Amino acid sequence: INSHSYLKMSEIEVVSQPDKDFLEKKGVFNWGTWGCGVSKFPWTYDQSESCYLLAGKVTVTPDDKSLKPAEFGKGDFVTFPAGMSCTWDVSETVEKHFMFF
Repeated sequence: INSHSYLKMSEIEVVSQPDKDFLEKKGVFNWGTWGCGVSKFPWTYDQSESCYLLAGKVTVTPDDKSLKPAEFGKGDFVTFPAGMSCTWDVSETVEKHFMFF
């Protein structure tokens, strides 16, 4: 086992268009909501976050260039790893359910 593997930051995980069953099992529809207009801003995740996009289109680019940018939009379920710093580039107004864990 590589002793440094635990230092490797996880990728942003995108589940494209999950079905209602998947979302209900996670309790997504009871989570808080957040939204923002077209904008570009830096963000750091102190905790992991999962979110489900009700509307919008976003590209999130991690500051760590070894990680791939993630593009997602309405109907996608996305999980961001704790400790990740990134830039949110919102190209269509976002509305989402979210949960920190």
